[in-house]
Amino acid sequence: MPLALLALTVGAFGIGTTEFVIMGLLPEIAADYGVTIPTAGLLVTGYALGVVIGAPLLTVFGTKVSRKRMLMLLMGLFVLGNLLSAVAPSFGLMLTGRIVASLAHGSFFGIGSVVAAELVAPDKKAGAIATMFTGLTVANIVGVPLGTFIGQTVGWRITFAIVAALGVVGFLGIAKLVPAMPRPEGARLRGELKAFRNPQVLLAMAMTVLGFGGVFAAITYIAPMMTHVAGYADGSVTWLLVLFGLGMFLGNLLGGRYADRALMPLLYVALGGLAVVLALFTVAAHDKILAAVAVFLIGGLGFATVPPLQKRVLDQAHGAPTLASAVNIGAFNLGNALAAWLGGLVIAAGLGYTAPNWVGAALAAAALGLALWSAALERRTPAVLAGDSAAASGAPAGTLVHH
Repeated sequence: MPLALLALTVGAFGIGTTEFVIMGLLPEIAADYGVTIPTAGLLVTGYALGVVIGAPLLTVFGTKVSRKRMLMLLMGLFVLGNLLSAVAPSFGLMLTGRIVASLAHGSFFGIGSVVAAELVAPDKKAGAIATMFTGLTVANIVGVPLGTFIGQTVGWRITFAIVAALGVVGFLGIAKLVPAMPRPEGARLRGELKAFRNPQVLLAMAMTVLGFGGVFAAITYIAPMMTHVAGYADGSVTWLLVLFGLGMFLGNLLGGRYADRALMPLLYVALGGLAVVLALFTVAAHDKILAAVAVFLIGGLGFATVPPLQKRVLDQAHGAPTLASAVNIGAFNLGNALAAWLGGLVIAAGLGYTAPNWVGAALAAAALGLALWSAALERRTPAVLAGDSAAASGAPAGTLVHH
């Protein structure tokens, strides 16, 4: 793998840390600003919505500049947002800083996926994408627990200052290591938008929303589920999240390795396994050991879908992959927000803290259904194209025509 991927991985590590570390620091931030925990939770919601909105807007702007320069601009925006969060004198400015930082998220991973794939041979593309996303998974193993510890002992502002420093390292790494990649000839917004006319691109994004939504339906409410149902102490939740991060790390690596060999079968296994584990989690959550195993498997199976889904979007949006890739990153966050909302609804309805697991299982099963539908369409389409081409050329209807 090219050394340039290291720079992208460092940037991904910083972004992953700032996205998730806020969950462990909400009580300290709420106390400092004199707001309630639900109000402080807007820092999570605002970030997710910023990703959804920022991904397409900044990627459209990115069609006018080289990809390397755009990545540097995005890391600069990330640094600015985290610095603002670190020094914000009011909650409103803190929220503004979070949104500014989030705007870089979707475009960085979207453009970064395209750059990572172009740095390697065709049969290594998913592995290269997975390498970049390793930064995001390692952030959940190292960056988030360490950032939470620093924030709770030294001060949460120090955590965001350190994250901003990580962004500076990522910026310098991109400037030094990523090769100059001029803006693709003929790259226009109209061309990028054409990718969304492909049903396979839309199906892949829908799989992203539902599949990863299944993960967050359960993980969003992991703290009350583990403390009130499994019987863990409050302090154990951090280590359970580290276990979840380890699952994400391994799932991402395996997903990257096998997506280049058998992309759709990998999706079937990962999404089907995720649906089963989430359904069983409703029972496993009552036992400490089984609950811990389930948390690990949810992280592993959930993130095993990330490299193949991102690669499928790139493959299906060939010729105009940048915007579609970035929007797919926004789809992950849209799934997070949707699943967290649905999970909250079933808890509020009095169905218990394990009820979100059923929501997650249903979402993952729906994603599996879309994967099977997508594969069926793909098998049918070449046959239709071959028949049409053969008819037009006078060749026998059974003749396969390659495009």
